[in-house]
Formats: sequence, C-alpha cells, structure tokens
Amino acid sequence: MPGLHNQSFPRQARIIKTDDFSSVFSFRKRISGQFLAIHYQANQSRRARLGMVVAKKVAKRSVDRNYMRRVLREIFRKQQMQIAALDLVIRVMKPFNHQDFAQLEQEFAELLFRLKRAAAKDAAVKQNESDHV
Repeated sequence: MPGLHNQSFPRQARIIKTDDFSSVFSFRKRISGQFLAIHYQANQSRRARLGMVVAKKVAKRSVDRNYMRRVLREIFRKQQMQIAALDLVIRVMKPFNHQDFAQLEQEFAELLFRLKRAAAKDAAVKQNESDHV
C-alpha cells in the first residue's frame, strides 16, 4: 500500500545512544504536560527521532513500563511526519494505562503543537542573531 512505508518506525527514527540522550537533556529545552515531559533539540537528520525514558519510580513493573513505551512509540509513529527534524526524548511523569489512552493522545498532540511554536520561535531568534552578526 502506498503511504504506509512512511508510517513505519525505522532505526533512523530512534534515539539509542547515551550520548544522544545526554545531548538532548543538556540542551535544556522542555515542554511538559500532565503525563509527559518532552525534551527536544534540533538535529541534523531530515526526520524526527524519538527516545523514551520510563523510570522505575513511575512504574515498578516492567510490563507497565513496556506498555507505556509501546503506546508512546505508536503515537509518535502516527505523528512523525508532522514533526520537524528534532530529537525528542519523552519522559513519563505520571503512570498511565489503557483507560488514559484518549487523554494521553490529546496531551501528546497539544505538546506537539506547543513544540512547533517553540521550535519556530527558536528558529526566528537564531535567524535574528545571524542577521546581526
């Protein structure tokens, strides 16, 4: 089927290396909601990349942490074409389960909207700085 290949979640769309995670965290740009905090940084690739942190403090059981990662990966996979070339590290702040799915999906969409505004603002500031140099 045409169009399905761009809905996949290939290895190039994942943040795997510790250095990449550290780089995003040290960039100190973050937006937060009730369930999620999204740390972000522009990247050099032509696509959005995703990393996730689900701490044991948030969910003790690995099955719960894996469920959260699976849900976040799926939501990201559906939205990835609307996201600019950014590295996103999503940190779960509060545990969620299948009853919270609609609320979580709505929060993710809202955070992406705020992220687009913040990224556009950052780009404008950067452009303004380069014009004055």
